[in-house]
Amino acid sequence: MLEHRISDWDNAYTNGANIAGGDRWPAAWVEPARAFRDALSAEGRARLDIVYGDRPRNRLDLFLPNTSPKGLVVFVHGGYWKAFDKSFWSHLAAGPIGHGYAVAMPSYTLCPEIRIAGIVREVGAAIGKAAALVDGQLMLAGHSAGGHLASRMASATTALSPEVTGRIRHVMSISGVHDLRPLMRTAMNETLAIDEAEALTESPALLRPMDNARLTCWVGGGERAEFLRQSALLANVWIGLGAATSSVVEPDRHHFSIIDGLADPEHPLTRTLVAQ
Repeated sequence: MLEHRISDWDNAYTNGANIAGGDRWPAAWVEPARAFRDALSAEGRARLDIVYGDRPRNRLDLFLPNTSPKGLVVFVHGGYWKAFDKSFWSHLAAGPIGHGYAVAMPSYTLCPEIRIAGIVREVGAAIGKAAALVDGQLMLAGHSAGGHLASRMASATTALSPEVTGRIRHVMSISGVHDLRPLMRTAMNETLAIDEAEALTESPALLRPMDNARLTCWVGGGERAEFLRQSALLANVWIGLGAATSSVVEPDRHHFSIIDGLADPEHPLTRTLVAQ
């Protein structure tokens, strides 16, 4: 019988140092994202820095297809709730746009200026703003901490209005963190300040899904064991609570390369996100 125990929680949730050439990121995303924004702006298909709240980072970018949008995809970025903004990921809109969907990408206030519960409320406001700008069905996707935030929107205690939740067709958490309690044991919690009460109210895996939730948890086969566990965890728990769930492990992908598929309309990641 094999027993498993984690002794180094910081290493368990460290990605870059455990990926060969991991120091390429986040710089590897910057130029493709800028080039995509510039191209769509030149075509009049990018609306940048739309205000959705009172704080300086309460801004979202909206990218539009060539024709009237079939609906809306919202992508929520990661960075452990304490890093990055919407500008790193613009090129990932290319996949859904290729299927005729508009794509919104919000920034949000980062820890320690705000708690994770506050970020949840901000992301809810951002999705509400974007949904008011684009009609039709709504898909939510997020990567890493963004996967937490996207799936948190699909919980019974969502930050979204009934009008918006009624439009949600699919939620995809890509390498998401769905139980916040392990992060309380990491050094990054000096910045995140997660306590037991917040972990219990803000961890999707500890919450009930909203009615008729449809969830896909997608993770790379080359990721840290904790991300594989966290991904399988939510899909497993929520199917037992009435949601329709699926769990996908994509071979030969690590925590940073796992999102590349969203830039390609024909990649299985994109096709799964927008599938009817």
